[in-house]
Amino acid sequence: MCRKFSLFVMLALGIAFLFGLGTAGAANKAQGINANKCYACHENIRDFHSNGKHARVDCSRCHEETNAHLKDASVKPVTKMEHEVCGGCHKDEYMSLVSMNLESKAKVEKSAFKGRSPLFDKLIMPHGFSKEHDEPRSHVFMLVDHLIVDRGYGGRFSLKDWKKITDAKAAEKDAWSILTDKEPSTGNQNKFIPQSATAANPVCFQCKTQDQILKWKYMGDPDPAAKWDRTSNVVELARNLKHPLNCFTCHDPHSAGPRVVRDALIEAVVDKGGGTYPYDMEKSKKTTMTKITFRDFRAIGILSRPDSNILCAQCHVEYNCNPGLDPKTGDKIGMNDRRSNFFPWTNVFDLKKKYQEAGFKDFRHEVTGAALTKIQHPEAETFWGSKHERAGVECKDCHMPKVKGRSGKIFTWHGQKSARYMKKTTCLRCHSLWSEQEAEYQMDAIQNYIRGKITKAEFWLGLLIDKYYEAKTSGVPEETLRQARNFHDTAHTLWEWWTAENSDGFHNPEAARESLAQSITASQDGIKLLDKALADMKGK
Repeated sequence: MCRKFSLFVMLALGIAFLFGLGTAGAANKAQGINANKCYACHENIRDFHSNGKHARVDCSRCHEETNAHLKDASVKPVTKMEHEVCGGCHKDEYMSLVSMNLESKAKVEKSAFKGRSPLFDKLIMPHGFSKEHDEPRSHVFMLVDHLIVDRGYGGRFSLKDWKKITDAKAAEKDAWSILTDKEPSTGNQNKFIPQSATAANPVCFQCKTQDQILKWKYMGDPDPAAKWDRTSNVVELARNLKHPLNCFTCHDPHSAGPRVVRDALIEAVVDKGGGTYPYDMEKSKKTTMTKITFRDFRAIGILSRPDSNILCAQCHVEYNCNPGLDPKTGDKIGMNDRRSNFFPWTNVFDLKKKYQEAGFKDFRHEVTGAALTKIQHPEAETFWGSKHERAGVECKDCHMPKVKGRSGKIFTWHGQKSARYMKKTTCLRCHSLWSEQEAEYQMDAIQNYIRGKITKAEFWLGLLIDKYYEAKTSGVPEETLRQARNFHDTAHTLWEWWTAENSDGFHNPEAARESLAQSITASQDGIKLLDKALADMKGK
């Protein structure tokens, strides 16, 4: 599937990016590099660049050392990763990105007593997420918040001062300007504070930043030309990263067109043939992705049209990014295995089957020993088939709406936050007869209902775990315990999806209700199985 660009033009995107000759933003008047000088060697990028929205942008705008490179090809130009490069022209978009979203609170534990998932620690033990599992903040903090979470680096990294928790501009410009390292002399993954974990690995970063984009091979496979791969020292990699969610993650720097850089999504959509909308083949035909591979190193996915559902799915999706185990054999799966960088690209009802086919589970539960999945943040797959998705609503319509800038110009707001805090520019654009208060009431009705179902599912899942412990210590046969572990796996998957998905069911309340009801039923069936086995033992 291909856009109306020649293959050579699309290949040029990757080749030029690898050699550091991409463009973004406005022309750099100071250096004044004539793009034709670059075309002399990179001829196959001419049409792609010259026909795109960045046709008049000077190469030196996004790359330093361009003059030196023109004099000596062995001197490679340096690609600028910071947002300010694009912000030079796209000022409103840039300023909205770095704005502080005070509505989105920091360090809100999902497993708190009044949080989204009060029994989370019991149900997920001994997984690292039991150490800290927070509600998300704005994109500008995604790298900083990842580095300071208790489950990632054993408490090695922390804020220099708690007041820095609101320093959005510093977090965007250089995460390390507001962070400190407790042991800068070593890259070992140690626990520096009690009740912390060292669960981070290089794949985690693929959704936090793309600073490493030119040094990371497709899927994170090892390669002499790749400085970083799935097995790299994660502390050393962390120290080499600065910027959250680079602009070029979604916007191609040469043409300004929509693109995907997240390798596991490209694999799921193109390599494995899942399509952009796996449960809607007609919609998949309208939004296509073309994989462009260059020099057998890295790849990007060119979209046939802008579609924020796909662009956001680079991160807001269930994926595996860690070592685990093969439930069929019990063997450990390390970071050298591609399954440690994997998008199942499926909905909640098919997830268990998908991981069975892949032969992967994240961990074994501490009490039951059931092999379980640690689900991430599946907003994209949850949205599939919902009333809003079928009506043509995209992620941007609710989280990055069109607004009027300081100059009066309409632009796409890049701050990213809940529609709850932007009701006039989101909900009321379609639901014009509602007041803002009515719109919020509608949100509350759905989310309160689904939070209740999450809590009920947790209650029954907790009882299943307790009953399993009773059955095992009472000597119930292994075959019965094995069947109970299967019920645990089913109930866990159908519950945990909704603690990981960050809308409290709003993205698809029908699917949330059905999934959580099935989770409760699976837990109850497992309890009945074990109760019967215990009764049979007493009867003997």
